[in-house]
Amino acid sequence: MDRLQSIRSLIIDLDGVLYRGDQSIDGAKGFVALLQQEGVPFLLLTNNSTRTPAQYVTKLARMGITIEESDVLTSAQATALYIERIAPPGARVYAIGEEGLRAALREKCTIAGEGANFVVVGMDRGLTYEKLKTAALLIRSGARFIATNPDKTLPTEEGLIPGNGAIIAALEAATGVAPFVVGKPEPAIFDLALARMGVGKEGAAVIGDRLETDVLGGRRAGLMTIFVLSGATSRQELENSPIRPDLVFEDVRQLYEVWPKSQSF
Repeated sequence: MDRLQSIRSLIIDLDGVLYRGDQSIDGAKGFVALLQQEGVPFLLLTNNSTRTPAQYVTKLARMGITIEESDVLTSAQATALYIERIAPPGARVYAIGEEGLRAALREKCTIAGEGANFVVVGMDRGLTYEKLKTAALLIRSGARFIATNPDKTLPTEEGLIPGNGAIIAALEAATGVAPFVVGKPEPAIFDLALARMGVGKEGAAVIGDRLETDVLGGRRAGLMTIFVLSGATSRQELENSPIRPDLVFEDVRQLYEVWPKSQSF
């Protein structure tokens, strides 16, 4: 209770925390509504680059959770911001990814094939050998290799399915080049999240279901970490891992049940 009482803002993961696939996790709707009611700053920070913020708003609305586009920051958006910072205007980018990534890149870059200066890779459920071949050839020709996120798997109602980390692994094997990763666990994306909320690190906490991204990233960024067992990580994996969160809950419902008792609203 003492640890929870010190929290004044939250960075919340989506997949495995508020939902699995298209099924909401018990307690998610109530917890988000409670934060909104009590005016607790929060941001939904996801490594999943497949959707735009508007699509996340729609997806959560189907689950009874009402948010604004400004409440969401995706690894695709963070990647586009990173490229804008390091590259000249109109930088040519070859992208493996879905609409969330392409929409973010179109705002900052020129999406191209031949002669691309950057290869950006996000989760792509329409992945083909041709896409991998083009990306590999560009990387071998000197294009900079950037990944939105390193998640090896993605939690769904069917179970864990291959994530962006699996695509990255194929390209690393084909080129011998490791990508620069923008999303969690890199501290920069957490700094972007804090800036979006207009808060500092003191009193900020991360809620996530992955030790190697949410928890490790939160710790690297100097934030409190809250871990839930409703997503990609089992209790046995948690017990065997050297990455230790500050607090552990079965799911967001359990956190929702104890949260009001810990706060002095």
